Amino acid sequence: MQQPNHPSISQELLASMRTNTENDLWQMSFQHPVLLIFLRHFGCTFCREALSDIAKSRASIEMTGTRVVFVHMTDNKTAERYFQRYGLSGAVHVSDPACKFYESFGLVKGNFTQLFGLQSWIRGFQAGVINGHGVGHKQIGDGFQMPGVFVLHDG
Repeated sequence: MQQPNHPSISQELLASMRTNTENDLWQMSFQHPVLLIFLRHFGCTFCREALSDIAKSRASIEMTGTRVVFVHMTDNKTAERYFQRYGLSGAVHVSDPACKFYESFGLVKGNFTQLFGLQSWIRGFQAGVINGHGVGHKQIGDGFQMPGVFVLHDG
């Protein structure tokens, strides 16, 4: 079994994570809690399902004073199209095409079972076909990269 990496999150790392609004996560985390959501590639059915779920919960999350920030593996222009499509216009996000932030947060590459196992196919069919999130082709990014969610607060 693959053991998760131990995250090496530092002030320098968070300060280097600049959003599309030119803010860095280090400073943002002192202004309000940050719900940091690392997405898979936008062709991933589960990524699109997550965007839909977050869009439904975004207002209630932000009412607590928490700011939602996405990390993705593509350019900002492509990401903005997906955020708009899922009702997340104006989303704050960080582009990480080299997946260096994913790695720093200890997010691993998926193994065969996680990506292609029977349960993944069943859930993928449910999310993609039954729930209407589609079955897309792999977009820009690492198709093996797993997602993750973190809360940052006061650095």
